[in-house]
Amino acid sequence: MAPGENPSGLRAGLRGLTTRGRSFLAAGLTASLCAYVFGQDALLRVGVLLAALPVAAALLMVRTRYRVAGGRRLSPHRAPAGQEARVHLRLDNVSRVPTGVLLLEDKVPYVLGPRPRFVLDRVEARGHREVSYRVRSDLRGRYPLGPLQLRLSDPFGMCELHRSFAASDVLTVVPQVQVLPPVRLPGERAGHGDTSARALALAGDDDVIPREYRHGDDLRRVHWKSTARYGELMVRREEQPLKARAAVLLDTRETAHRGSGPASSFEWAVGCAASVGTHLVGRGYRTRLITDTGLTAPAPGSTVGATPAEASGLLLDELAVVEHSDGGGLGRAEEVLRGGEGLLVAVVGALDDEQLERLTRLRRRAAGAVVVLLDTATWAGLRHILPNEPDEAFAEQQRVLRRAGWTVLAARAGDSLPELWRSADPTDQSSPYRDEVGA
Repeated sequence: MAPGENPSGLRAGLRGLTTRGRSFLAAGLTASLCAYVFGQDALLRVGVLLAALPVAAALLMVRTRYRVAGGRRLSPHRAPAGQEARVHLRLDNVSRVPTGVLLLEDKVPYVLGPRPRFVLDRVEARGHREVSYRVRSDLRGRYPLGPLQLRLSDPFGMCELHRSFAASDVLTVVPQVQVLPPVRLPGERAGHGDTSARALALAGDDDVIPREYRHGDDLRRVHWKSTARYGELMVRREEQPLKARAAVLLDTRETAHRGSGPASSFEWAVGCAASVGTHLVGRGYRTRLITDTGLTAPAPGSTVGATPAEASGLLLDELAVVEHSDGGGLGRAEEVLRGGEGLLVAVVGALDDEQLERLTRLRRRAAGAVVVLLDTATWAGLRHILPNEPDEAFAEQQRVLRRAGWTVLAARAGDSLPELWRSADPTDQSSPYRDEVGA
């Protein structure tokens, strides 16, 4: 920024007079008028001096030729909700003359806190100053920071001129991610030999070498040519490569959730989707987010060659801005998922019979399927579920989904997501949620 290159003049300088400068100018003019009326030469000299001081300060400010440059750095650019991020500001004086008093102010949304202001007494020629401030938000979203505003002042505080930088940045506040235990998920198989190096899944890239049928194998994977050749039932071996496929289905329907603000069932569901998605990416899955509106993120091909941290970042960026939808069903998500997935994890709110039927159909399109079924009434405070007093409608929905092949995780307000996720392992019998999910 070059303040000396902005349109300027005595009029612009006078508009920038502070309260002190206006007071001096008014006092000088009044003294000069009184001196003229009463014929007091000494008073006239005083009046002229008082009036000339703010005018001289204004001329000095508008004719100053120093140049300053500003920059901003966020640490980090992507901050979890409820945690602080630090904004670093740097101001460089690239002119050959020192600056006067500077007031630095950054424009931030009120959600992130009060607007930061810094007073810099003097910046030497070719020198710089660095300051920083912290921001924090409990609400997800993308928040613009800037532009940076600079207020220039003369040494006597008579005149101030305001200038703004053009550059701005964006702070992304993403959902909080909880670390989930590395459980064996539905669709994976643990064993020895050819399964020890890589986990097996029923949806992956076909291996051209068939193997003998094992108890529990899907009959749809029978390889008939090899069966006829070897005289025994053979199935196509499908391996989960380093980038096996997975999808996280997030139910954003407004009618499916209860509560408001960060304590609502919707925000819990968004946080659950963020934790599950990040967990799956870390385990080597090529993970995508799908909502009931048909939205898919990240965009196809955007994660090619990306590190797990980068892939998780793209997923979290979308979850940072996801909002309620006014849709009434999961039909669009069903269309997106018609090609099938290796592993499908659905995070859904209240369901009616139609949506329950859609989830039943979706189960047939994935090798493994886990549904986090939210008992949204507990978020609304309508009831408190006790182990011996289950809600019959909610329990029936669990039974229907379980019969369809889903691994059901029933989530209620206050539940621990890591403990809930642990019960997704079909071999784990120690989870406190084992009886509730009926696994």
